[in-house]
Amino acid sequence: MNDSFFLDTNIFVYSFDNKEPGKRKRAQELIRAALEGRGTTSWQVLQEFSNVALHKFEKPMGRDDLKEYLQTVLFPLCTVWPEETLYQGALSVGLETGYRWYDSLILASALKSNAAVLYSEDLQHDRVYRSIRIRNPFFE
Repeated sequence: MNDSFFLDTNIFVYSFDNKEPGKRKRAQELIRAALEGRGTTSWQVLQEFSNVALHKFEKPMGRDDLKEYLQTVLFPLCTVWPEETLYQGALSVGLETGYRWYDSLILASALKSNAAVLYSEDLQHDRVYRSIRIRNPFFE
């Protein structure tokens, strides 16, 4: 059984959110499980998280702290990098689902990673698309 999963940006953002302790705890659990070899993410998540951490956190993350987090958490989990087939896949996902571009790109990346589950707060909970189930980990 494939128990691998893909983490969307909001999981990493909530892992730093002191205003949402339940979501923070669940996000941290998922990240720990990912680092144990079950999870993955994409270059898009690295970019989105970096922007949020540097500019939108209540107390923005310093660049040195972000560099360390990228090296110890995000880079080790990143298995999907930009390439032509990923963009073509995202266009197909958007046509088939009606999702907006960045959501389609996340779903295409999750498919490319061969994950069984995409954890995201942004997409339809419990929807199955092709070989992947979309789960809102804060809804479970």
